[in-house]
Amino acid sequence: MPMELASLTDCIRPQLQAVQERFAGELHSDLPCVNVLVKYVSRFHGKMLRPCLVLLWGKACAKAGELSNSHVTIATVVEMVHMATLVHDDVLDEAELRRKGATINHLRGNEAAVLLGDFLISHSYHLCSSLESQFASRLIARTTNEVCEGELLQIDNRNNLNLDEETYLKIIDRKTASLTAACCLLGAHISCADETVLRKAETFGRALGMAFQIQDDILDIIGDARDVGKTLGIDIEKVKLTLPVIHFLENAPSEHRQLMRSLLQSRDADKLEKIRNLILPSPSIAYAREFAQRYVTQARQAVSKLPPTEARQTLDTMAEFSVNRPM
Repeated sequence: MPMELASLTDCIRPQLQAVQERFAGELHSDLPCVNVLVKYVSRFHGKMLRPCLVLLWGKACAKAGELSNSHVTIATVVEMVHMATLVHDDVLDEAELRRKGATINHLRGNEAAVLLGDFLISHSYHLCSSLESQFASRLIARTTNEVCEGELLQIDNRNNLNLDEETYLKIIDRKTASLTAACCLLGAHISCADETVLRKAETFGRALGMAFQIQDDILDIIGDARDVGKTLGIDIEKVKLTLPVIHFLENAPSEHRQLMRSLLQSRDADKLEKIRNLILPSPSIAYAREFAQRYVTQARQAVSKLPPTEARQTLDTMAEFSVNRPM
C-alpha cells in the first residue's frame, strides 16, 4: 500500500488549506439553516483528490513551481462541483453513509439534499466566473454536462443484465473521468503549459478517473464499509452492472451466470453477500483490477515526461494510489 494521500501532498499543503478556507467563505450564508448544512457537508472533503490534481499539475507545469490565486480558485471550484455530485448521488442511491457519517439525505431528507447540491453547483459557477479567462468556466460547464450525461446513461441501463463493457466504460468516462481530466487540464492551463503538456494532463486525469471508478466499483462488491466509509452494495441493490459483474455474466459457467442473474433480480436481504460469495472465487475481480491497472500505466506514462519535481513524483504515486485504496 502506498502512503496515505494526505502525506503525499506536503508540497501543496498551504494551497489545500486555502482551498478549504475559500470553500467555507464562499458558501457562507446569512441564513443559519444553510450554514449548518454547508458545515456538515464539509465533512465530505476526504482526500480532496480533485483539488490536489489541479494544484499538483499547476505546480508541475509552473515556472519555479509557483502556484497562483487562480489555481486555488479553480481547485475550490472543482471541490464544490465534486461535493454537489456526492450529495446528489446519495439521493439517487438512497445511501445512508458517507465518510463514515450519515448522508445529508438521510439526516435532512431528499429535498434538502437536492437543494444543497444545487447550491454548491451555483456557487461553483459564481466563483469560476471571477477569473478573467472564460476557459475554466466553459470547461467546468461542459464537464458538469458530461457528468450528468454519464449518470443519466447509467440510470437508463439499470436492470440491463446485458450491459456490455463498451457502454460501462462510456458511463464511467463521463460520470467520473471527465471531471478528473478537467482538474488536471485546468491546473496545467493556468500555469501556461504548452499544447503537448495539456494533452498529457488531460490523458493522465482521464486514465486516473477510469482506474479510480473501476476500483470504486470493485469495493462496492467486496469492500468493508468500515474501511471504505460509505454505504456499499448500492450497485447490486440498484442493479447497476459494473465491470466485475459484466465480466462474470459473460465468462462464468452457465449455471453460475444463471444464478447471478437470478440474484440480481431478487429482493433477497442477503443478496450482496450471496453475490460476493459467488464472484470472489471467479476471475472477474482480478480481471477488473487488471483493467484498472492498465489505466494506471497509461496515467503514469502521461506524467513521466514532466520535469523531475516533487509534484510529478506525487502525481505518479497518486496513480498507483487510485487502485490501492482500503478494502
